[in-house]
Amino acid sequence: MTTNPFDLSGRVAMVSGAASGMGQAMSLAVAEAGADLVLVDINHAGARITAQQIAQLGRRAIAVDCDVSDPAQITPLFEQLDQQFGRIDFLGNVAGQGVLASPTELTLPQLEGVLQQLVVGRFFMCQQAGRRMLSQGRGSIVNIGSLASTTALGRSHIAYSMAMGAVIQMTRELSTEWSASGVRVNAILPAQVTNPGLLKRMAADPTLHQQFLSGIPAGRMGNPEDIKGLSVLLASDASSWITGALIPMDGGNTAMNAGGTPGHLQSD
Repeated sequence: MTTNPFDLSGRVAMVSGAASGMGQAMSLAVAEAGADLVLVDINHAGARITAQQIAQLGRRAIAVDCDVSDPAQITPLFEQLDQQFGRIDFLGNVAGQGVLASPTELTLPQLEGVLQQLVVGRFFMCQQAGRRMLSQGRGSIVNIGSLASTTALGRSHIAYSMAMGAVIQMTRELSTEWSASGVRVNAILPAQVTNPGLLKRMAADPTLHQQFLSGIPAGRMGNPEDIKGLSVLLASDASSWITGALIPMDGGNTAMNAGGTPGHLQSD
């Protein structure tokens, strides 16, 4: 009988930002593969809805109201994990957002807030999960980065890009430190994935949608569900020799030369 390397039965996952978007999609994906979950979000009502969906799959899930930018809230989060499940096999660091401000107008409190949320908070999540995974001798962590981790977006994204650059270096360093002990750390780098904030920005600027599509050879924006397959791959034994990887989820954006023209925009 062949063992399914994607099977997550008996595993425990924790996902931040689990109330909506990519965090919710990641949570449902690993639950569908067999994992039980700790769902983390400041939108507790939304996280509870995700937990209900997971319960319908026959898996166990608890929703925890936690601001993952605040280490004082992260510590009791992991204490609750220990009490409820006694282990952690997968951590998905999804929650977090930037602030739009030009380099000349960005305030230091704004910058510090973005770094606290996307870098300091995520590191503390990795540290808490990593300690437990190292004691188990196995585990997988996925940090959500961005194309802004490795390329410049402009359009007042300076604080976000700085933070996302730190996220990928954190991913590489943790992978180098922990992989020999059975703990893998990878990053997923999405391009423009639709969410309420992005839809609002595109509604305010009618040119923005076409600008995004001009850089995406696949010819469409990303959907939160696009993360599901990668989530199961990286959480499971199917990726047992993948660590320290920065995996684009971008419809071909990174691959295309800046002067290139996607096929869907080419004239006959």
